[in-house]
Amino acid sequence: MDRRNFAFDKVNFILLAIGMAVVVIGFILMSGAPSTEEAFNPEIFSAMRVKVAPVVCFLGFVFMIYAIVRKPKDGDVDSATPEMVEKKPAMAKPEEKKATVMKNNKK
Repeated sequence: MDRRNFAFDKVNFILLAIGMAVVVIGFILMSGAPSTEEAFNPEIFSAMRVKVAPVVCFLGFVFMIYAIVRKPKDGDVDSATPEMVEKKPAMAKPEEKKATVMKNNKK
């Protein structure tokens, strides 16, 4: 399959992996020893588990959304193919445009 037909480039996949790692870190921060019927564990209401970890997970999901929405740049040297690197015609200078328009109007 052609490289230019992919929706994502290498950078998108790297950003997705980073976002997934941040989400996993957030879930690890949320985990811990639970309370049982015999003993109450006050750690289940710690600031890290209730506030910090969900924010870390949320930021990871936002980062993953950015990685999905990000458009690969066409001008990348690594991913450019010969067809993509075609030279664009130089734009005409304003005075050349005027001369062309005046020639066309005289006819």
